[in-house]
Amino acid sequence: MSTTANQHISDGKLVALTYSITDSNGAVLEQTDLPVTYIHGGHTELIGGMDAAIHGKQVGDTIELQLTPEQGFGAHDPALTFTDDLENVPPEFHFVGAEVQMQNEAGEVRVFYVTHIADGKLTVDGNHPLAGKALMVHIRIQEVREPTSAELAAESNVCTSPSCSIH
Repeated sequence: MSTTANQHISDGKLVALTYSITDSNGAVLEQTDLPVTYIHGGHTELIGGMDAAIHGKQVGDTIELQLTPEQGFGAHDPALTFTDDLENVPPEFHFVGAEVQMQNEAGEVRVFYVTHIADGKLTVDGNHPLAGKALMVHIRIQEVREPTSAELAAESNVCTSPSCSIH
């Protein structure tokens, strides 16, 4: 059995990492203290060039990565924000943070979130909550090793759409 202490991140290695995402003022926007695992170079897509930033790193390394909105979750698209009269919206969505699934004419489903309720109006937004923000990603490598056969099999069944990325 090989040790994990001196293995460097390369394609095919199982990587476990923890991270936090902060805004330009240092406020924590997202954080995970439980390691997220993936197979480097596999189907899982990391945001903003994280793959390249951690390639060659090893257990214990920390990386800070500055991301423009385009590198992170994209620019905020005003076309994905809609406001309607509160009376036109079912009562179960009458709170900020409510998740609303909407389908377009092509049958594509997108999740929108209620972001604002005031003056008899309700606003939903289909942008990722971190869209349009410059971000700082703080990463700590927790484990690097050869994946087990079960982990490799699970990787081959991973969703490959852009909505399945680590964020």
